[in-house]
Amino acid sequence: MSPGQNPARVRRHRAAVLRERGFRRFFIGYTTSLLGSSMASLALTFAVLQSGGGGAELGGVMAARILPLVLLLLAAGVVGDRLGSRRVMLAADSVRCLTQLGLALVLMGTAPPLWALLTLVACWGAAEALFTPSLGALVPAIARPETLGDANSMLGMARSGTSIAGPALAGLLTATVGPSFVLGLDSASYAASIAALLLLPRTARAARTKAPSFVGELREGWAEFTSRRWLWTSTLHGCLFNLLVWAPFLVLGPVVAQRRLGGAGAWGAVMTLYGAGAVAGGLAMLGRSPRRPVLIATAATAGWSLPSAALATGRPLAVVCAAALVAGVGSAVCGTLYDTATQRQVPPDALARVHAYDAFGAFALGPLGLAAAGPVAAALGTSAVLAFGAAWQTAAVLTVLAIPAIRAPLPPPREPDGAGTPDPGRRQPPTAAGPAVQPGAGAGGGGG
Repeated sequence: MSPGQNPARVRRHRAAVLRERGFRRFFIGYTTSLLGSSMASLALTFAVLQSGGGGAELGGVMAARILPLVLLLLAAGVVGDRLGSRRVMLAADSVRCLTQLGLALVLMGTAPPLWALLTLVACWGAAEALFTPSLGALVPAIARPETLGDANSMLGMARSGTSIAGPALAGLLTATVGPSFVLGLDSASYAASIAALLLLPRTARAARTKAPSFVGELREGWAEFTSRRWLWTSTLHGCLFNLLVWAPFLVLGPVVAQRRLGGAGAWGAVMTLYGAGAVAGGLAMLGRSPRRPVLIATAATAGWSLPSAALATGRPLAVVCAAALVAGVGSAVCGTLYDTATQRQVPPDALARVHAYDAFGAFALGPLGLAAAGPVAAALGTSAVLAFGAAWQTAAVLTVLAIPAIRAPLPPPREPDGAGTPDPGRRQPPTAAGPAVQPGAGAGGGGG
């Protein structure tokens, strides 16, 4: 806030996005469904264990959800751009409402059949894949350009806040009334999201030249994705972060907590502080629109190295919690700026497909990292794996920041007719006259 600014006026400006009726309706429905989903994951885990299942059964149920999510993401991006985000998200939430109702009914029995759980959870994951790319494409349609960053910040805070409140509430309800009741609540939460989506005004889909085939549309999306160096570089950075840093942290962090920090309660405190940091970071981003969002977003990811470093070097719980808090702030800053930059720079008719490639990059190697963390730690040591992750993230951030396309300021948002200043971080598409030409990045400055 600049000197002389009225604090009350600044607060009103930062809350302006919630005064937009379409976004406010969607935000309420989306937050409700997020709370239900964060409760459902914990309830389903304990339902499998309470019905006599072990690690193998639980792993199978988790894999049944993540596998369709990864496999269908790219196709979901094409569907989102073809049919429109709102319509696709309505279909996805309708499927998720029914799958959660089905899970609630199946879990009423004392010994739910594993095949039924696997089938329903796989449908849940497939619907998540359908929803994810369209979400990123919907936001610019329900928030004005000047409030787009605030909209992304608010949605990020909703995800962080529900990730804290949901498991705590689910633990209480699962212990008192059972997991079936929690899954029923999740079904109702998707119904609330459906109602919010139905209340949104129908927006005209961006006009675009239809590709000759489904594969052709995938290629168009890939061309948009790869033509921006800052975009695919950031996605690659995130992909390797999930493989080498975050997955080992999620697997080995609880092990360290059990050995020397105080057990499950200590690990819960670490993850709660991470979520609280993300909420704080989202609040800090309201009303801010930096000229170099990708540069700031990349620099903010340096905080992700701190929790792993604190665990690897044997720091006490208070230090690990503080590191998680800083990492959470960085996560919110990165997510808000990166999503906003993508939505402003990518043409609306390709936005769902570009978000699909981005999400696929984030998810693709995560399962491998989760599966490999334990065996690698058994061979090399837990501290060594965590220390490597911290060192990798620090080196990766410095490397990515050295790329001109990351440091260059982004151009003004594209005009609806496609006119506007060329993106200095974008490789020009090939033409009939010859191959693609890769111009030099703009001189000086940082990108977001």
